[in-house]
Amino acid sequence: MPRPLSHIRVLDLSRVLAGPWASQNLADLGAEVIKIERPGSGDDTRSWGPPFLKDKDGKDTREAAYFLSVNRGKKSVTLDISKSEGQRIARELAAKSDVLIENYKVGGLAKYGLAYENLRKTNPRIIYCSITGFGQSGPSAHRPGYDFIFQGMGGLMSITGERDGEPGGGPQKVGIAVTDVLAGMYASLAITAAIAHRERTGAGQYIDLALLDSIVAFGANQILNYFTSGKIPGRYGNAHANVVPYEVFATADGHLVLAVGNDSQFASFCKVAGRPELAADPRYAAMPGRITNRSTLIPMLREILRERSSAHWLTELEAGNVPCGPINNYEEVFEDPQVQHRGLKIEIPHAAGVPCPTVASPMRFSETPVEYTVPPPSLGEHTREVLGNLLGMRREELDRLVARKII
Repeated sequence: MPRPLSHIRVLDLSRVLAGPWASQNLADLGAEVIKIERPGSGDDTRSWGPPFLKDKDGKDTREAAYFLSVNRGKKSVTLDISKSEGQRIARELAAKSDVLIENYKVGGLAKYGLAYENLRKTNPRIIYCSITGFGQSGPSAHRPGYDFIFQGMGGLMSITGERDGEPGGGPQKVGIAVTDVLAGMYASLAITAAIAHRERTGAGQYIDLALLDSIVAFGANQILNYFTSGKIPGRYGNAHANVVPYEVFATADGHLVLAVGNDSQFASFCKVAGRPELAADPRYAAMPGRITNRSTLIPMLREILRERSSAHWLTELEAGNVPCGPINNYEEVFEDPQVQHRGLKIEIPHAAGVPCPTVASPMRFSETPVEYTVPPPSLGEHTREVLGNLLGMRREELDRLVARKII
């Protein structure tokens, strides 16, 4: 069964994370993704190791784990677009593509004749997605952008981290480059929406996707707290501004997450904990009271939960329908029976002679499932195939391009 985007060709001029995240989503949905890379070095993240994938002899390959994480299902074409002949080839590829993704600085591709205004003249159906730090206009548009900066600028670090005055208090970034991932996800959604629009109207369009916009949008529920109250949200560590108890608690031998989302769940927790009187206390019976009186409630709950092991509490609380969970490292994540049942670790045969591990897409389709048959490509693996089949270049011409280091 053809996958949802099996009729779509994507020319991917992006590198590192946000753009490749978007194009991998499209590849998972069946699109043919042609990844353009610099001859000799390729995407920056190819060298972002260790760790590197090991071959069948246990030796490091040139494939960094970072690169492998966001480039499955793609074809790698090496092309030097700083040279006029490379630019010509890129324009020819764009003329035969449905989508172009790029994350150059604002205006960076115009000097190569690869801006949207250039390409739409020969391919008015093209959907052109530019991913930048600050967007295509405004006083900061010229600035380079990095995830860490946007986690600070966009407000995320102001609500992430332990409370001021507590041990370890202060702003903290999220442990993954969440701004890049969000921008990649928004780009994927925007591109698929533009494809749907084009299928109705025949018209392509330009997508201006900014990392700053993405991280600000991500904070909408906290921002609405601010918009409606005028009170600037603060850091609550592992606690929640609007739900109590909803945080990490120490147990006799570790930690667990307790996520009591309503009054019925709180009553169930109190029953399991052997303290039913807390659910009857007017200070704690309803959520507004628990939020107002968290300073007296939470210390009591801390003492209760320290009395037993994590395993005890998780078993008893789950039996009582109280939302809770462990705090797993990534080894423990993939030992979890539900994670194993969902098949979240995938292995794809790789040219190195070993399976290439990858994390399954969370998109599950009943009729057009994601397939995992094409591993992240080696640098330039598909250059001759794509240029020969798609542009009709003969072996002699390709040899000449190699000699001139165009490809």
